[in-house]
Amino acid sequence: MTAAVKGPASYFPSIEKKYGRPIAEWKDLIRSSPLMKHMELVKWLKSEHGLGHGHANALVAHTLAENSGQ
Repeated sequence: MTAAVKGPASYFPSIEKKYGRPIAEWKDLIRSSPLMKHMELVKWLKSEHGLGHGHANALVAHTLAENSGQ
């Protein structure tokens, strides 16, 4: 029996389904952005790529946590 995915990653299947891009591609976009702050990145994903707030927030939180080694 596998444990349920929790936290930001729990949004990943619906993000891929709704927006048609793999999570790795979204993370690459976030990492290549000149923006550094969490909410700046969230706003950018919403305005430039049409993501909803929750999906953008989950992607940014997960990506920044990976980058910081958490």
